[in-house]
Amino acid sequence: MKEKIIQYLEEKKECKIRDLEKIVRPKSSKEFTEMVKSLNELEDEKLIYNDHTSLYLIDDIHFMAGSAKDISRYEIAVFNENNKVYVPKNKKMKIFDKDEVLVRLKPEPSLIKVFNHGLTNITGVMIVKKKKAFFYSDLDLHCSIRVVNEKEFSFKKRTKVVCQIVKYTDPLEVRIIQVLGHPDDAGVDISAMLTSNQVRQVFNGKIVKECKRIPTKVQKDELENRKDLRNLLTVTIDGDDAKDFDDAISIVKNEKGYLLYVHIADVSHYVKENSALDQEAYLRGNSIYVCDRVVPMLPFDLSNGICSLNPNVDRLTITCAMQVDERGNLLTYNVFPSVIHSDKRCTYKKVNACLAGDETILEEYSEVKGLLFTLESLAKLLKKQSHNRGCIDFNTKEAKIIMDKNGYPVDVTVLERGFAEQMIEECMILTNVCVAHHMHVNKIPSMYRVHENPDPKKVATICTVANSLRIPFDFYPDEVNASQIQKFLESIQDENAYEVLSMVALRSMQKARYDAHCLGHFGLALEEYCHFTSPIRRYSDLVVHRMLHAYCFHEQKRTPSNDEKKIEKQAFHISEKERDAIMMERMVNDYKKAQFMEKRIGQVFEGTIVGVMSFGFFVEMDNTVEGLVPVHTLSNDFYDYDEDTMTLKGQTHGKVFQMGMRVRVVCTDVQREKGQVTFSLLERRNHD
Repeated sequence: MKEKIIQYLEEKKECKIRDLEKIVRPKSSKEFTEMVKSLNELEDEKLIYNDHTSLYLIDDIHFMAGSAKDISRYEIAVFNENNKVYVPKNKKMKIFDKDEVLVRLKPEPSLIKVFNHGLTNITGVMIVKKKKAFFYSDLDLHCSIRVVNEKEFSFKKRTKVVCQIVKYTDPLEVRIIQVLGHPDDAGVDISAMLTSNQVRQVFNGKIVKECKRIPTKVQKDELENRKDLRNLLTVTIDGDDAKDFDDAISIVKNEKGYLLYVHIADVSHYVKENSALDQEAYLRGNSIYVCDRVVPMLPFDLSNGICSLNPNVDRLTITCAMQVDERGNLLTYNVFPSVIHSDKRCTYKKVNACLAGDETILEEYSEVKGLLFTLESLAKLLKKQSHNRGCIDFNTKEAKIIMDKNGYPVDVTVLERGFAEQMIEECMILTNVCVAHHMHVNKIPSMYRVHENPDPKKVATICTVANSLRIPFDFYPDEVNASQIQKFLESIQDENAYEVLSMVALRSMQKARYDAHCLGHFGLALEEYCHFTSPIRRYSDLVVHRMLHAYCFHEQKRTPSNDEKKIEKQAFHISEKERDAIMMERMVNDYKKAQFMEKRIGQVFEGTIVGVMSFGFFVEMDNTVEGLVPVHTLSNDFYDYDEDTMTLKGQTHGKVFQMGMRVRVVCTDVQREKGQVTFSLLERRNHD
């Protein structure tokens, strides 16, 4: 039915509903109901527009469906992957950021439909004036707001609140759903952002009760059918602030090379499928890491307790034992349930110091230093193998935001990574490869981490930018592989050009996601890959553990086809939750960076142009703080934007702004709530 409707509309572009009935010819009430259902589904899929008189095919010529960006009282921007238009606001419709809308493009762009509202919660401050409380939204929504339940609360001072939108009218009607405290109290601002973005932060009573029934120590009867590795020297290596330890390492040098054991917390033993704990973990999808806290996938009783591979206690694990030769080649592997007893909790910082020969740390780590140096030798071999395979190192910078006791950012720096971090990364990649291969060749239902080949059009952007920076390249966008991109990046000697092209290359990649099918990982240059090593913080890994238990360790009576269908659904959901988490972490970082820059308005900084658009260019400071230089602030000329070369060129003087240029800028404005920083270019003057 749906295909028939679309086919008819592709010919006619527009038709009356009664005309469609003549074509479809429903012969019974059941067929008429099916027609109405098909129309509703096509509208939900944004394929047709129904104004209740006529039906229209949503094509790229007459209509555009996209996401709205509220830019002023009078205008919104609507954009999708292929287009962007500016549309006057429709007084009959309230449009907000992230709304999914439909625009009629001809004769002039106009808003005709809101598919769904992206904004559901807003944060703000209740301020008491003359014994009456008034709500001030954190973001300017360009409309008045009415709180419908303020009398249910008693406000005596400035109070941060979260409101839920109940009516998208003018004025906008909202109700207070959470009172967070004084806006200047430590952490209140981040709590407001998490709550307004509907991040699940509280575990309900049912889950708390379920946690209490889980033992806090490993029980004797739980050791049955597990390999006892408690006498094997074992360590965890994590960040200084880490509280949950998913993975532990053991390594033995032997006549064949290196026998590497990677032990992963057996979370699936405690989080039973379809339990309240499991359902909540699935809804969260993963833990979220923001500046001042972790929003965990699992309650702290588990993530920091019985599931965490803490030192000097027994813990249930799944171990992958891998024999690697003297050149870093994997010879054999074995995956099995186990029990371990971690001997030492090591940190990246101290392991790096130990490897560098720090006498104090060498003494502190005396009982495990042999293990660490053996692991270092193996990791260097694995890293060389990764390089030879064509694994791309984008050399991305990660911000470290340092805050005082009141939650105020006092510094923004680049997070330094030593070889200890790379050692663990190489071990985890090898383990994930082994498990993915095991699931794939044995045809066990599993969830894979996939990273598909990039779109040739986006790869062509790398070539365009490389040309503009006069950097040679020898690959074709239609046939590029990971090794070619890796070699290209390694050939760039200019540091600024390398950073820019590394960023452009990263942006040209597809987003990694989860799938029930093994589709390979382009960035890592691998044919088989999954996530197995972090079940405390990623639901995907928990799924893989369950399938190992069900099909390898216990051989439960399950139907593979049913598990595959379930995993397909789970993979889609978890991929979405991962994107949400990344967005949330980025939003908090941008907010804190903007807050850091508030006291630096008027100061001069150096940075690199990392993005050029028609409306201006983005400059990234060396500490990762990024801001926009609007084109209208560039003096003494008008500028044309060249989309092919991604440059702005002055019409009169020919001044060109392109990615990779080092510039000096002045911070002129900060919009903390939007996480936005504005710069103006500090023009260089020639002195005779």
